[in-house]
Amino acid sequence: MFVVIWLSSSVLGVVTDRWPLYAVGGAMVTYNLFFQLGQRKVVNQNRNVERNILLQITFDLIALTLLLYLSNISRNPFLLFFVFHMIIASMYLHGWTPYIVAAMASVLVGTAMACEYLGWIPVHPIHFPSDPPGAVTVDGLYLAGVFAAFVSTMWITVYFTTSIHHYVDRAHAELRQKEKMLGIGQLVAGIAHQIANPLDGVQNCLEHLGDRVKDDAHLTEYVRMMAEALERIERTATRVQAFARPRGITLQNTDVNAAVESTLQVLEGAHDASIKIETELENVPLVQGDPYTIQEVVFNLCTNAMAAMPEGGTITLRSHSPGRLAGDKAGAVALEVIDTGVGIPRNRLEKIFEPFYTTRAEQGGTGLGLGLCRMLISEMGGRIEVRSTLSQGTTFTVLLNPANDTEINQP
Repeated sequence: MFVVIWLSSSVLGVVTDRWPLYAVGGAMVTYNLFFQLGQRKVVNQNRNVERNILLQITFDLIALTLLLYLSNISRNPFLLFFVFHMIIASMYLHGWTPYIVAAMASVLVGTAMACEYLGWIPVHPIHFPSDPPGAVTVDGLYLAGVFAAFVSTMWITVYFTTSIHHYVDRAHAELRQKEKMLGIGQLVAGIAHQIANPLDGVQNCLEHLGDRVKDDAHLTEYVRMMAEALERIERTATRVQAFARPRGITLQNTDVNAAVESTLQVLEGAHDASIKIETELENVPLVQGDPYTIQEVVFNLCTNAMAAMPEGGTITLRSHSPGRLAGDKAGAVALEVIDTGVGIPRNRLEKIFEPFYTTRAEQGGTGLGLGLCRMLISEMGGRIEVRSTLSQGTTFTVLLNPANDTEINQP
């Protein structure tokens, strides 16, 4: 900045009044030193780092506005430097804060331009070699056009940077989840294999032991209880191996409603009479997916929904086209599994997709179902979302991409 001021004033002669610019530059050096010294303290004390970033951006916006005003803000090419602060705010600040920063920049620049044009504050012109002799006047229409271009650039920059940042964060989260699932899958597959071999031997020994104690009712009951426990262990080991086993998904043009209807045939008679299953299937377009994988996902979600309604309730399977959502292609299809169960606490909504996290350990739950569903949906190019209210129910939403004109196979 100091080099540019020196070149534009002493060498090129574009800027006539350089000392106010040097003063603002000195102030910027001073407050940035304070921020640098206070940065480590803020991090070590776990204070609000985001607030500190917003404060520094605010100081920078004010300083940059002063620099531009002191060098003819409406004709200064460095007006574009505000874009850097919009990008930084969009990357490190959350919620509506980046848009507040864009509004702050718009107000500062707009106020400076308007006051300069109306003659409320002195003008600090810059002189380019092509300018005619005398004072440089600024046309009102030109000034309005510059301001409109500036404001639209700031807000569009914030919008696109924020959208890209959210998309990248979600992609990283899905990638970390997939890597975690693959690592855990390899681990549990080996453990399950080590469990299965001695388990067969124990079951055989227990079977022979049961033949020897047929005449003792108490010992027979103990043998039966041990056999049931071993069977539960065997089922868990089998499920773990199935979870860890690599599987192939064939992406093809798939009818979501047909997959739901096929799943209902499997669920028929497999639930308590107090649980009612309803469908609200709209005429949705084909999706890019694997029909058997979609059936497996719907089956797992419905099984969880039944477990969440011990006193009975209603499960609603709904398909619809939500339109273009953030990160989705136009024509995406949503498949919802809605229950009227006990709900999920807010602090558990993200944990439910973690491997082996379960609230039904006493009923034999392994905590693999939802993690597997998320991985399968991700492999089909979609995503799964959840929202829940305690004592009212839970909604799982599976979003899938629209089908292509040609089928795509993925081994």
